Amino acid sequence: TNVLTELRKWKLSLIEHHKLQMRQEKEKHTAHVRQLNNEMENLRDLLHTFEISVSRKDEVITNLSQALERQKERTELMRTFTLWRIQHVKAKQEQHANRIADKQFQTALMKKVWAAWRSLTEEKWKDKVAKACQLRAENVCVQLTNDYEAKIAELTATLEQTKAEILRLHSEREQYEDTMKKAFMRGVCALNLEAMTMFHGK
Repeated sequence: TNVLTELRKWKLSLIEHHKLQMRQEKEKHTAHVRQLNNEMENLRDLLHTFEISVSRKDEVITNLSQALERQKERTELMRTFTLWRIQHVKAKQEQHANRIADKQFQTALMKKVWAAWRSLTEEKWKDKVAKACQLRAENVCVQLTNDYEAKIAELTATLEQTKAEILRLHSEREQYEDTMKKAFMRGVCALNLEAMTMFHGK
């Protein structure tokens, strides 16, 4: 009875130890998953920051375009004023005034061409930045997917190894119980033989 009680205690202690190990492994796995979730949240925040930065750049581009439009309007007003002034000058200054007006017109035209070229360049630059951000986000998502798949495979291998260890412990326990049963039966047989010897002796 004491031996069986001791065996039950050993069995319970082994089961409790195994449950403790499984609980620890589950806690480690939960902590690891929580860490991965935190990393995903950080990457989402970084992506949101990039989106805000792109929107701010768009606002800057819009403000610059509006400033160029205002400058263009101011130039047109100056040109109109110059033409009105030329009409009221004396005849001997008309040729000189015409040259000045032509020069002013060329300057305004160059400003228009410059504004159009710069607007086109800024639009192309904005498209390039948007494509680069999108490509970067896609690369980050692919990298995260690969990392998560590798970690899941690693955890699966660890789980299979733990299951094999549990099966080995169960096999050792059954073998140990069989050995104890055989030893106990040998002890009982020896006591019976000794009792028979005493009876035959009498």
